[in-house]
Amino acid sequence: MKDRRSKICTWIILIGLTNFAVYVALYAYFYGEAVNGRVVKVPDGSERYFLQSGKEVSRAVFIYSGAHSISIWPTVAAIMLAMLTLAKDRIASAVHSTVTRGRTTFTVLAIVIAIITGFMTFVFIHQFVERLRHPVAHCPAAPVLDAPQPAEGARPGGPAGS
Repeated sequence: MKDRRSKICTWIILIGLTNFAVYVALYAYFYGEAVNGRVVKVPDGSERYFLQSGKEVSRAVFIYSGAHSISIWPTVAAIMLAMLTLAKDRIASAVHSTVTRGRTTFTVLAIVIAIITGFMTFVFIHQFVERLRHPVAHCPAAPVLDAPQPAEGARPGGPAGS
C-alpha cells in the first residue's frame, strides 16, 4: 500500500510541477495573465481583452490565461498534500508532543492547506468572472497635459492681465 501511495503522490507532484512550468512559460510568452487583466467595452459595443501587463489578446487567450491562473491554487494544494503524505512518517517520528502525535498533525496541516488554497481559488475565480461580467467602459484619449494652459484671468491670445 505504501509503495502505491508513494507512486501516486510522486505523479501528483510531477504533474503539478509540469502545470506550473507551463503556466510560467505561457505567462512569459503572453507577457502576463488575465485574472489581474481587464476587459474594455469599446464604443462600437465590442470588447477588447488585456492582460495585466497591458498587452491586448484574443478572448480565447484571455479565458485560457484566466483558467490556467486559477488552476495554480488547486495545483499548489495537490503538490503540498502529496508532499505531506510522502513525509508523514518522518514528521511523525520527529514530533514528540502527545498533543500533536499521530494523525492530528497531518489533519491540521491538510485543513490549513485546503482552507488557504481554497480561499485563494475562490478569490481568483470571483475576480476573473467579475472582469468578464463587468467590462470597464472605454475611456476616450486623455487630454494632453503637456500643453501650457493660459493663466487664470488671461484673455485668449493676449498677455495675462491685459
